[in-house]
Amino acid sequence: MLVTLGFLMVAVFMFLILTKRATPVVGLTLVPVAFGLLAGAGLGIGDMITDGIKSLAPTAALLFFAIIFFGIMIDVGLFDPLVKLILRMVRDDPMRLVVGTAVLAMVVSLDGDGSTTFIIVTSALLPLYLKLGVSPVVLTVIAGLSNATMNIIPWGGPTVRAASALGLSPSDVFVPMVPSLIVGLIMVLGFAIHLGIMERRRIGTLVLTSERILEKVGNGGSSSTGSAGTGGSNGSEDDGGDTGRFIDGLDPKRDTLRPKLLWFNAALTTILLVVLVMDILPIPVLFMIASSIALAVNFPAVKDQGEAIARHSSSIVSVVAMVLAAAVLTGVFQGTGMVEAMAEWLLQVIPDAMGPHLAVITGVLSIPLTFFMTNDAFYFGVLPVLSETAAQYGIEPVEMARASITGQAVHMQSPLVPAILLLVTLAGVSLADHHKKVLWRAGLISITMLVVGVGLGQIPF
Repeated sequence: MLVTLGFLMVAVFMFLILTKRATPVVGLTLVPVAFGLLAGAGLGIGDMITDGIKSLAPTAALLFFAIIFFGIMIDVGLFDPLVKLILRMVRDDPMRLVVGTAVLAMVVSLDGDGSTTFIIVTSALLPLYLKLGVSPVVLTVIAGLSNATMNIIPWGGPTVRAASALGLSPSDVFVPMVPSLIVGLIMVLGFAIHLGIMERRRIGTLVLTSERILEKVGNGGSSSTGSAGTGGSNGSEDDGGDTGRFIDGLDPKRDTLRPKLLWFNAALTTILLVVLVMDILPIPVLFMIASSIALAVNFPAVKDQGEAIARHSSSIVSVVAMVLAAAVLTGVFQGTGMVEAMAEWLLQVIPDAMGPHLAVITGVLSIPLTFFMTNDAFYFGVLPVLSETAAQYGIEPVEMARASITGQAVHMQSPLVPAILLLVTLAGVSLADHHKKVLWRAGLISITMLVVGVGLGQIPF
């Protein structure tokens, strides 16, 4: 009975989410309540949900203050110098431009919001792509891979979901996976260099005007004349004249900029990240302290502090509400005994020979499953069942959680992810063209991160 109800609850939840008949908050709340009552929870369902909320409160606090902190850092212009530096280093070299895209996307992805990353990257760099004649598909591929690989940071989404679903600390899941993350980012840079060199060879030598590229001359080729009346200018003059226009997307005149506090904000962010990796204090506590310091120093007036928080309220509300709603699902799953019953059933189905390898199997399954379903459906619906089953073979929940996040490079390319739809729309690229170039590269990154995790012993083989 509990096994049937458990699988039906997961199926109904996934159906509502995938078909967009309910938001994650509504699905995570109403579906478990309904099935919990059918399972005979009665009034005891309140205690189950309360226990779930208590276990996820630190995660909600982490997301709340992480979004505030990195939102403030973007507002005050911490990343603006990096954008300007990248533009200066790029000049008219397609390869430098593509590598710069990867670096910029990785850094901005620290805020954990894919939409913000793609808005900044495209607004800053797309004009230069068009000016140099570099394919915008290359921009979407590299920006998409950079953000997707960085997506496993504790406040990025999947790590929090995996930790929430299994009642773990996000830092216990993430910190041991840092080597896998580093290798993944190196692979992204490798892909960026390769694509940049290919674009450099395809385009050849450029002759530019302030309006557009007049002609592309291959190695040893001859030039042709451009449109009459455009007037000519050399590449360096044109670059210098347009550089300011390229960073308009970052609004260099916005009121929130704090140029005099640049070094303070950079030091604060660096200290935060170092202490985070050292695991000295709980991550939620670190972000609460860092966010309060950032608010007090950058916005001394109480009114400005309130406005700074309000600017990011939509992101805060949606993410924190999702985590708290997830407490309903996890609470009912655990309180009614559904997870245990489903795990026992899976033990009878899965061959004994495959049981000890469930962590690796979970990592491999996360690649296609998270592409065809949302993170909510996978981490709150599928992972808990796999984890309970794996526990029978001595595999710890934290090890299952680490394996489950390795498929994020592919997940973030899914049409179910709004941020990727925003990226291809802003760049004027079709999703099909994006997928042709990005999916196999994303798959290689996911597999490599899983292999590194296994090789270093963070994920049991």
